[in-house]
Order: sequence, then structure tokens, then C-alpha cells
Amino acid sequence: MKALSKTLIVALVALGVGYGGSQLILSQRSITSSSASNLNLDDEKLIKQGSYVSRTGDCVACHTVPGGKEYAGGLAMQTPLGAIYSTNITPDVDTGIGSYTLDEFKTAVQHGVRKDGAALYPAMPYPSYAIMSDDDMNALYAYFMRGVPAVKQENAEPTLPKLFQMRWTIAWWQWMFAPKDQKFIADDAVDSIKNRGAYLVQGPGHCGACHTPRGLAYQELAMSLNDGDDFLSGAVIDGWRAKSLRGEGRGLASWTEDELVDFFATGRTDKVAAFGAMADVVEHSTQYMTPEDQRAMAQYLKALPPVKGRNPEIPHQVDTTTQAQLDGQYTTPGAWLYAEHCVTCHRADGKGVPRIFPALDGNSAVFANNAQSVIQVTLEGGRMPENEVDAMTFTMPAFRHLGDQEVADVVNFIRTSWTNEAPTVNAEDVAHIRQFVAKKSPNILPEGASHE
Repeated sequence: MKALSKTLIVALVALGVGYGGSQLILSQRSITSSSASNLNLDDEKLIKQGSYVSRTGDCVACHTVPGGKEYAGGLAMQTPLGAIYSTNITPDVDTGIGSYTLDEFKTAVQHGVRKDGAALYPAMPYPSYAIMSDDDMNALYAYFMRGVPAVKQENAEPTLPKLFQMRWTIAWWQWMFAPKDQKFIADDAVDSIKNRGAYLVQGPGHCGACHTPRGLAYQELAMSLNDGDDFLSGAVIDGWRAKSLRGEGRGLASWTEDELVDFFATGRTDKVAAFGAMADVVEHSTQYMTPEDQRAMAQYLKALPPVKGRNPEIPHQVDTTTQAQLDGQYTTPGAWLYAEHCVTCHRADGKGVPRIFPALDGNSAVFANNAQSVIQVTLEGGRMPENEVDAMTFTMPAFRHLGDQEVADVVNFIRTSWTNEAPTVNAEDVAHIRQFVAKKSPNILPEGASHE
């Protein structure tokens, strides 16, 4: 099943596999819960537990527009085929989920089927939510029905091609790729802490939705290590490079367990800072987790082996950059651009300022094999997530005024200077990212364009 592609989906459509067949698939995915009649939605302890579960699942980040009402939906998620908008999941009866029963709620969240029987787009990580426990799902339902204010806000239609707006085509995708009946299976070979971390990472945390590569039909290639070595091996999502979370040199080998815990709690360490989509994850989700759950995820991730064929260590070169910068020896265009635009914050030695300006030397996001994130943050800028530990948050300005070749030059300088070693990029790589970013941020102009 994993090898089937989007081409096959289209072929099924052409063969006339239509609405009736999809309804059969959807009916097989409905959930009947034995606990529905015993659930007390007014139990404050249950509602509080559900609020915590919603944080572990990062529900608010996707279902809230910046500056909008929480959980009212409307956030655009860009795909290669167009935009999908998150839905209203407040308990409003007309435009939200206020009329959902517990069973209908679980069917939607864990199997991607709405109350009316229509399939939900896999932009919602229901393949991961499928392993969530009944206790967590019951609490989550109580929270959304009693702990979230109702907001009347209509859902926006996707901008996908008409074929993929037909929900029965998504039902066939679910039949081929989404788990129908999956539970979390603890690993008897590890302790309860790592098993809790595995549950959070694979289930509500849905880390694989960003960090696991997807196939031609947008399916995650592995939901756990049991499904294959692609699990958490790194992927590109929304133009960002979600790094490998495996124990390799360009993954998490250079991170300590304590650094991971610090990162989950604050979005930064002495060396790195969260940016892009990960900044939202920290700001809305992981910083609210208990220290025990943050530690559990860190221990689980640090125990993952390297991807087969990848070096468990990262090669380092001798630092000749720092002295050259201090001496004013700018021998390449990238060195000049770094001195002009970057050195004030990130320093001549590339070490930055701990917890204020991220280091560029030895930063695993910088020396990753794929440079998409470095290019995008250079063009778009970024903001650290707010947290309760650090007194201030800092914002990196956008350098979109630089031309494609200039961006390539400074990115190459950063990725190959000090002790860093990484593949180089060219102006065409930058142009590609610039065009992608312009779709979601209209103020990111094409090279040479200007506002009049």
C-alpha cells in the first residue's frame, strides 16, 4: 500500500470508482465508543485534562488565524496543488463542531471523517491521532464542548483543483494510506518514560507530519520505526526543511538530552532558536507540556538510531573564518555580505549570543544537507517563540531586498565557514524558495521587483 501513488488515485477516479464506494470506506471508519454514555462533560478535572491534551496535539496553532479567535479556523496551509484552510472546531452548532457526538468527534479526529460522512484532507494529522488513547480523546472532547467558547465563523473553501475538492477522492486516499484501526503499542524493551515519549511523538505531537518524508500521494512514508527507516528522517514542509530527528550527525547527534528539553520548553538553547513552523509548535504546544513529558520526548528521540547509510558524526573543518573576519579579510562576496548584514548579531566567530542571537557555527539547522530553511529565514526573517523563561523575544529581519545571487553567496558563506561543512546552493535554488514564499507572503517580492 505504501508504494501506491497519486497517479493511482486518479486512475481509480477514471475507472469510475465513485461516491458509493467511498461511502463504504467511510462507514468502515466510524467509531463506536463504549464510554460515550458515561462521560460527564462538566467534570472540571476532565476538561482540564482535555486542555492539556489539546496542547500536546498543538490544535490551536493550526486552527487559529494570527489575531483571530482561538480554534475558529481559517488558517491557510499551502500545498503544491493549492491552499487548504483549517476548520472551525469551536462548539458552535452551525459552523463548528457543537453538534458532534463523542463517537463522531473521535471518527473525525482519529480517522478524518466529518459528521456528514465527508473525508477530511490529510493536512490534518489524523493518521497520527489514530493511536491516541480513549482517555485522551474523551478528555479532548469534554474540553472542546465545555472549555472552548463557541465562535460563529464559516469555514473557507480550499483552492485545490476541482478533482481534489471532491471528498470521495480523499476517502480513497484514506483507504490506501491512513491507518484504519491503530493503537499505540508500548515497547517492552524500554522503560515507561521512553514509551511515554514515543506516544507523544508518534501520536498527539504528530512530529512525523513534518519530519517524515511523504510519498507522491502525500502519505507519510512511515508512522514509526516499525514502518521503515524513513520515520523522522527529515522532510520539506511549507518550504521549510524539517530536520532529521534521528541520531545522525546532521540530525540530533549534536544535541544533548538537556538541550532538547530546553528547546521544547523555551524554543531556544545557548546555540539555536526555533524559527518558522517550529516556533509555532513551541509557542503553542511544547512549552506547555510538563517537564516530565518534555523529558520523555527528549529521551525517546535521543534513543532513535541514525538513518541507514547516514554518518552518525558530522565532519568539521578547522576554523579560519573568525580571524579573517576580525582582520577584515573579505575574500568572497559572501564574506562581504556577512560583514555588512550579519556580523553585528552573529559575531565574527559565528557563535552569536547565547539565548539571544543563535549561533551559526555548529548549528545543525545551518549545516543540514538541505538549505531550504536557511534560505527561507534569510528571505522571510523569523521570530523566536515567547516563553516564560526568557525575558525577551527577538526577531530576525528579512533580507528580501538582496538578490538571488547575493542570498546564495551569504548562505554558502555561512554553511561552509568556521567549522561548518555543507553542500552549496545557487541563485536558482534561492529563486525557487523566493517564489514559494511569495505565494504565502505577498510582501516577499520577486528579485528586482519593488513597491510603487
